[in-house]
Amino acid sequence: MTDSGPNRPKILRGAFVEWGLSLPPQLVVFQFNPVQLTRSRTVTVHPPGADRGLSAREIHSQAEFADLLELNSQQFVDVGEETIGFDLRLDATDQLDDRDGLTERFGIAPQLATLERMVLPKDDSPLAALLGQVEGFSFTRGANPPIVLFVFGRKRVLPVNITSITITETDFSAALNPIRASVTVALSVIEGVNVPYRYTRAAADVLSGLNLARAASLQHIAIQR
Repeated sequence: MTDSGPNRPKILRGAFVEWGLSLPPQLVVFQFNPVQLTRSRTVTVHPPGADRGLSAREIHSQAEFADLLELNSQQFVDVGEETIGFDLRLDATDQLDDRDGLTERFGIAPQLATLERMVLPKDDSPLAALLGQVEGFSFTRGANPPIVLFVFGRKRVLPVNITSITITETDFSAALNPIRASVTVALSVIEGVNVPYRYTRAAADVLSGLNLARAASLQHIAIQR
């Protein structure tokens, strides 16, 4: 089940990491990286003159928009934030075979509990309320669920809101602790000038530049032929 054998390459693990300093901290390192990610973004185009009831085809057929750059400067384009969806798999089989004490007592319940906490306000946590009453103890709570960093490799560190989570528990121990589950999550990327997003955008710009260099190289090879 694991990918940690002596002849296997070292694989980076994806993770959810709570943004900000608070207690109890919330961190989930993926036991198995998802086999696929679905990324989507909606783009709504409002061509100039749409407010007059004209269709896009009627507007684009007008002579003054024969210059595509002129058209582009006058139309309004609303670009939505990126959304990401994927499935996670959790399985306690290997840990049970290794006689891991925590897994024997609770299965994968600790990981599932942390994922659930990431979509609930921290004010709702009994532990948060208890710590907040300790004199002299600085504790950050909030009325909203935490912002989470979705870490998937060195070039993708995205601040996200978890907008949907579906947990399907598929196997249980004798004590009815879950030992296998699949988790379907949907994320909304928080774009803008925040540091994690700008870092990821910068990495994407570098990759795009590498693609441009590769395309130029391929064009050069095609001309030579």
